[in-house]
Amino acid sequence: MAHETVLVIEDEPAIRDLLRLHLGLAGFTVKEAADGRAGLTLGRTERFDVVILDVMLPGLDGVTVCRALRAEGESRDTPILMLTARDSESDKVVGLESGADDYVAKPFGMRELLARVQALLRRHRRGSIGATAAAAAPRITSRALSLDLEKRQATVRGEPLDLTKQEFDLLYLLAARPGIVFSRAALLQQVWRDDVYVTERTVDTVISRLRRKVEQDPQDPELILTAWGVGYKFADVE
Repeated sequence: MAHETVLVIEDEPAIRDLLRLHLGLAGFTVKEAADGRAGLTLGRTERFDVVILDVMLPGLDGVTVCRALRAEGESRDTPILMLTARDSESDKVVGLESGADDYVAKPFGMRELLARVQALLRRHRRGSIGATAAAAAPRITSRALSLDLEKRQATVRGEPLDLTKQEFDLLYLLAARPGIVFSRAALLQQVWRDDVYVTERTVDTVISRLRRKVEQDPQDPELILTAWGVGYKFADVE
């Protein structure tokens, strides 16, 4: 049985060595890149199970690499774990908004990093669709939006959408129950389920990304609506 593969894009040799050692001991096959351009080339030409991506890289920075990987290539849907040397809220949000699935602030413990990698893999394997969404119709057409659960395809106003796994799952869950308000905690439970390394702030970040993709005016949304003080809902059926 082939080992799951991890692409490590990190310019600090000591950190690459540490990641290679511990990921290898955990059973992963590891490939490495020491700068953004080399990492982007590997990620676009080979399919990996997880990408570990440093934010501060020579050549292309990690945010640019993340966005480029999400746009095209063999690892377009691969879970991305970002490493940041700064533990500020803004750095975390920028990483998640660029398409990353999770982040770890340096300095990090290897047990925590490995746990996050395993959590990303579990979410990726099961497709992250919760029981509420799974019970809904496999195809949804509501207002300008169309979703096909089996093909995991989405269109808005006739145009195809490029969505990450979490974006699709969250959008499907909301659209399957138009007018029903979901709290952030409920969305976390349904979409991220048993992943303890995400917070309610993650929901806000993914909603923000979705609005930029599906709304004509993300600042004045018509489809993904905020229920102030509670959470989010999809617009009622017309």
